[in-house]
Amino acid sequence: MIPTFTDVQESDQCEELRDYFNSLGANLTEQDEEGFLKDLTKIIGVCDLCFKEDKDADKQSVLNSIVSLLIQVPQTDPICSELVNAFCAKLVDVSTPNNALICIKILQNLFEGTGENPKLNYDIYYSLVKIAGSIGRIDLVYDDLHKVRSTYNKDNVGLDKVQKLLRLLHEVLLKDDSHEASKVMIELLGTYTEATASQARTDAHRCIVSFISNPNTFLMDHLLTLKPVKFLEGEAIHDLLTIFVSDKLNGYIKFYNSHKALIENSGLSHEQNLHKMRLLTFMQMAENKKELSFQTIKEELQLGDEDVETFVIDVLRTKLVKAKVDQVNKKVSVTSTMHRTFGRQQWQQLRDTLTQWQANLAHVHNTIASAICAQYETMTPINPNPIPS
Repeated sequence: MIPTFTDVQESDQCEELRDYFNSLGANLTEQDEEGFLKDLTKIIGVCDLCFKEDKDADKQSVLNSIVSLLIQVPQTDPICSELVNAFCAKLVDVSTPNNALICIKILQNLFEGTGENPKLNYDIYYSLVKIAGSIGRIDLVYDDLHKVRSTYNKDNVGLDKVQKLLRLLHEVLLKDDSHEASKVMIELLGTYTEATASQARTDAHRCIVSFISNPNTFLMDHLLTLKPVKFLEGEAIHDLLTIFVSDKLNGYIKFYNSHKALIENSGLSHEQNLHKMRLLTFMQMAENKKELSFQTIKEELQLGDEDVETFVIDVLRTKLVKAKVDQVNKKVSVTSTMHRTFGRQQWQQLRDTLTQWQANLAHVHNTIASAICAQYETMTPINPNPIPS
């Protein structure tokens, strides 16, 4: 039977926990004369034995008892951080798919119990991310990047820990939410300065690969401005990024023929790269020409006759390009397209569009005002002094 640990002195609670774990095969000695902290250290060392229990409620009861003891340890005592980290490590080790949700609940209780103390609860949150990520439930512990940024920053936990957490979040989010993963990676690279950019080689490389491999990401020119990415200039991985930013399909094929090992060792798929480069090349073609023949598309994108129409339909599904397909005349009429890069020229176009939109609104406003005035002028005036009958 699982003991209930409520309204019990720390020493008595440790004694009951010690007896309980000894009944499961532990070999904990009698109460330590130095106080309950030494006892608690030993108990945490064998706390994973409670997972022998069949009922989840029993496991949670025991683990929550340990949490109640941890919360009572003075946070100013260095041993508090050691005990919390040891407990987190134990739960990470036993967080199989069957136990993960229990471990998350227990660590969330501990997290709440530590209060607003980022230095202490950083390791708790890091463990929560690791466990939640292992079962594909990052949504249980992660809301948005802003919250993480405001809670854990270099001022309260140190830059190394911030970067460590962002790396883990990126790795986990990449499996479930590629858009959010991209935001986290940009945040991570933004933590490096020109002086430390050389230390970010691995992160920058991982960033480039994740953006290229993401089937829903097509705009990548902003990566070229990041200091860690700029540090890679002259290397093949940087050349690959510039191809996906502004080059066409032929440029990628030439690169691949010379760097097959890089593509394979980076975990990239050549077939997926080809498909993405065809989409990007079509976008670039659509920017410069509003009418494209099937023959031009076939030659530029190296497609078979029977594949052209299917490819164009795939492009339209992405909503990167809006166009009409003329099957009879075998051509595509482009109405709008997303730009592959957004530089000075695109900002000028946006400014011109907004200026024209503003002018159109003013014209509509003046037209309506004139119409209202004209309507009032045609109305029969009312005689303020009517003649009595």
